[in-house]
Amino acid sequence: MGELRHLGATQQVALLFVVLFGVLGIVSIAVFSRSFRERDAASEAAHERLVRDVRAVWAGGALFWIAWASGAFVSTLLFGVLSFVALREFVTLTHTRRGDHRSLILAFFVVLPAQYVLVGERLFNAFTVFIPVYVFFAIPVVSALGNDPQRFLERTAKIQWGIMVCVYGMSHAPALLLLDVPGAAGRGAFLVLYLVLVVAAAQIAQDAASRRLRARPVARAISRSFSWRAWTVGLAAAGVVGALLAWSTPFSPLAAFGMGVLAGGAGSLGSFVMQALQRDAGVKTWSGQLSVTGAVGLLDRTAPLCFAAPVFFHSVRWSFGA
Repeated sequence: MGELRHLGATQQVALLFVVLFGVLGIVSIAVFSRSFRERDAASEAAHERLVRDVRAVWAGGALFWIAWASGAFVSTLLFGVLSFVALREFVTLTHTRRGDHRSLILAFFVVLPAQYVLVGERLFNAFTVFIPVYVFFAIPVVSALGNDPQRFLERTAKIQWGIMVCVYGMSHAPALLLLDVPGAAGRGAFLVLYLVLVVAAAQIAQDAASRRLRARPVARAISRSFSWRAWTVGLAAAGVVGALLAWSTPFSPLAAFGMGVLAGGAGSLGSFVMQALQRDAGVKTWSGQLSVTGAVGLLDRTAPLCFAAPVFFHSVRWSFGA
C-alpha cells in the first residue's frame, strides 16, 4: 500500500484497470470452462444469464476505461450516448401521443446535449439545477402547446421522469470522473469504481437474501422479492464493501461505510421504483418487447446507478466542498 501511495494519480488509475481487466479475464475463463459441463434446463438458463452478465461487465469496464483514457470530452459524449439510448428505451415503453412530439424533441435534442455540455465544462452548479428546475417547467409548457389535453398530466409526468432518470441521473457518472475532490485530484475513476461496486454489492446481497429469507414483500404487486429485511442485508453488504474500499477514496473507513450504505440503499430503492414503472408499462423487463421497440435492456442494468449516482455525487461534493 505504501508503494501504491507513491504512484501518481494517473498511474494508480491505470493500475486499477489492469487489476479490473485481469479479474474479468479470470472470471471469463472460469465461465467458459463451465460451458463444457452437462447441465439440466435450469442450470443452462442460469449459465446463460451468467454469460450475459459477464459480457455486460466487460462492456461496462471497457466503456469505463475509454471514458477515463479519452478525456473529458469523449467521456461525456459516451455517457451522453448511453443516456440517449436509455431515454429512447424508456419512451418506447411508455404511453405518449402526437402532442408530446415537441416535448420529446426538446428532451432528446436540447435538454440531453445541454446537460452533458454543462458536465463537460464542469459547471456543476448549473448542471445540478438545469433539469430539476428549468426543464421541469419547460416540458409541460411545450406539451401544452401541442393542443392535446387527453391524459396530459400523466404523459407530461412520464416525460419528466424519463429525463430525470435517464439524463439527469446518468449524467452524474461522468461528473464524478471530472470532480476534483481536495486531496484526491485526478482520481475520479476511483470514485466511479467505488460507486459501482457498492451498488452492485447491495443488489447482489439483497437478491441472495430475498431467496433465503422468508420475509413478507413490501409491495407484492410490484416485486415479490423486495422486503425490508433483504434490503437491510443489502445495505450492510454495501457498507462493508465501501469500508473495504476506503483506501481508494478520500473517505475514512467509517465515512466510506456510511457512503456505501447511502449509495447502495439509493440504488436498491431506485431499482424497486423502476420495477413499478415496468409493471405500469406492462413488461417484466425494459427489454421485454425487444422485437417491437428495439429496446436493449440498458435500463435494467443502469437503473440502480442512475438513482445512486446523484445521491453519491452530491454527498461527496457537500462533504468536501468540491
